[in-house]
Amino acid sequence: MKRCAIFSRRIKQPGTPQYWRDRPPALAQPSPRTGLRTIAVLEASKGVLVLLTALGLLSLLHRDVGAMAVHLVHGLHLNPDHRYPLLFLHAASQVTDTRLLILVEGALAYATVRFIEAYGLWQQRAWAEWLGVLSGSLYLPWEFYAVCKHATISAEAVLVLNLVIVLYLLSCRWEAWKTKDRLAVSALAVDDGQGLKQYG
Repeated sequence: MKRCAIFSRRIKQPGTPQYWRDRPPALAQPSPRTGLRTIAVLEASKGVLVLLTALGLLSLLHRDVGAMAVHLVHGLHLNPDHRYPLLFLHAASQVTDTRLLILVEGALAYATVRFIEAYGLWQQRAWAEWLGVLSGSLYLPWEFYAVCKHATISAEAVLVLNLVIVLYLLSCRWEAWKTKDRLAVSALAVDDGQGLKQYG
């Protein structure tokens, strides 16, 4: 308790900066603003790309997508009997306006979530960090499976990037929790010190 009283007198000395009086200088942690805003830009970029994709899908409404696919395959001088061109043509032949609208709605929903998360991360909101952890973690099993099944540089890069983002956001939440706990302990210490000074 004596140490608390000494700490209380120290932070009330004349000339002490205001932020020292509000909280101990050891608790002034560097802000993770740069890292969070970098992730926010990445998430917003995902939203923009998906939004552009949705607009492209809308342009296909009321059009013969199958005929367009055949024209594209011939224009690229691909053999329509080969596996991938054949799969592409088969998928294009199954496209209907209803399916296009479902894809567009899904794309718009995904883009909305990305924009909301980007805004929250830019503003350093805790809920956005948890949202980023949740959404990123949902992709990890599929990305691990893709790398194990057919390892490519692009698949490995996506996996590593997503894993780094999830771990970084978790570290931000951990640091915020530790800082909050230290602030609570410090506030109790200051209150005890002030009580000792009054009754001393």
